[in-house]
Amino acid sequence: MHRLPSDSHVHSEWSWDTPVGDMERTCARAVSLGLPAVAFTEHLDHAALRIELAGPYASDHLTALAGPDGILVPPAFDAVGYFAAIERCRARFPGLRILSGVEMGEPHRHRSQCERVLAAGEFDRVLGSLHTLPDRGAFAEPWGLYPHRDAAGVVREYLAGVAEMMSTSGMFSVLAHIDYPVRSWPHGPFEPADFEEEFRYALRRTASSGRALEINTRLPLDATILRWWHEEGGDAVTFGSDAHRPEDLAHGFAEAAAMAEAHGFRPGRFPYDLWGREGFRAV
Repeated sequence: MHRLPSDSHVHSEWSWDTPVGDMERTCARAVSLGLPAVAFTEHLDHAALRIELAGPYASDHLTALAGPDGILVPPAFDAVGYFAAIERCRARFPGLRILSGVEMGEPHRHRSQCERVLAAGEFDRVLGSLHTLPDRGAFAEPWGLYPHRDAAGVVREYLAGVAEMMSTSGMFSVLAHIDYPVRSWPHGPFEPADFEEEFRYALRRTASSGRALEINTRLPLDATILRWWHEEGGDAVTFGSDAHRPEDLAHGFAEAAAMAEAHGFRPGRFPYDLWGREGFRAV
């Protein structure tokens, strides 16, 4: 049995949407699973979000953060407190490689804000994510758009946004959850082939930018998308559980690693390296 890969997309109490997160318990969980490394990539979001206070994805935590109009402005990221927690965990779990990180939401829209946070310390793993699309004077996640928008149109707009986000030069090295809209897809089984042109274009732009693609296991990535990534020239992948609770750490990693190997990706020199195709060298 192969050792599980590192979990490069994990949230703790330092992410604004993670009231049940716990960095120390997550590290303990990583040790118990035998993970070589864990990266705490906390949310860095700036978009004014429109949320449905009574919708299926509503929660007491989000409701408390939102105004009466359902608009939520994410609170600022506490970089000082976060780095102090990272150092405490490194001291407590010396046998675990603990990487610092951040998951930047829409960095192409919020360049200056993101740059200020990145200047606050050394982040080992920086993800770029598209979580939202414009909606009625604010922004909304796909689950908030599907009830009043054409679902296929939302996916196409999302993938076009991913391609646009690749113009953000040098701010992040990994594209997170390219299949994010699939999590709340409202029409039965999702068929990537219905959006092949759009997926391939976003993957091609990502590959040409030199970034890695994340295999996010919150929802198993369809193997077809990984095949397209390889065919479009993608050099590397990472694995991310997107865990917001310690018990979700590395969920589905054995299956994800087997899928990556089946599509030509192999572990790097060190256990915490990116996985790359033959001849790829992480820098």
